[in-house]
Amino acid sequence: MISGATALSFVLICLLGAMAPGPDFLVVTRSAILGGRKAGIAAGLGIALGVFVWVVAIALGVAAVLTVSAIAFTVVKLIGAAYLVFLGVKAWLAVRRGDYSDLKDKVAPVLAPRETFRQGLLTNLLNPKVAVFFLALIPQFLPHSASTGQTLQLAVLATTVAVVWTFTLATLVGSLRRFFGSGRVRRAMDAVMGTFLVGLGIRVAVQN
Repeated sequence: MISGATALSFVLICLLGAMAPGPDFLVVTRSAILGGRKAGIAAGLGIALGVFVWVVAIALGVAAVLTVSAIAFTVVKLIGAAYLVFLGVKAWLAVRRGDYSDLKDKVAPVLAPRETFRQGLLTNLLNPKVAVFFLALIPQFLPHSASTGQTLQLAVLATTVAVVWTFTLATLVGSLRRFFGSGRVRRAMDAVMGTFLVGLGIRVAVQN
């Protein structure tokens, strides 16, 4: 078992990593704006599942391939970048269509939780830097002869951090959905989020 002090240190570092602005942050924020709290939480759960998959992959030695093989890393990175650009262009197309009637409390959300869950999961799984982050982090918190069970314990902690943080973020943004219910505000937010997502996708693609 991982000691309490070690687990706490690991949780704090994971929390700082989760709070850093990036693809996951943008996907949860946009999901909560357009789909409300439930959609934002669903996106967060997709991201948390992605985190768990990455850490388990590390425990099994699969994710190490991304750090050893430049080709594998580049392929996953470019697919992830393309997906971010796809989400951004999708937002731009919504802006161009201009179908932004004001939302009422009883109107169905623009984004369904099932869709945002899928977006959150794919955004995280197609980001090889998540694997690199945990590959660099996890060995610092495991003994030399660590068992798979200890690695999985860290996976559960990392997943829990992702769930708690994205739940908090989605709740905060979702509580402002009445403000974002304005068609004019949602159109502006789609334009901004679309630009950020496309820009982030291009940045991911060109970075080493």
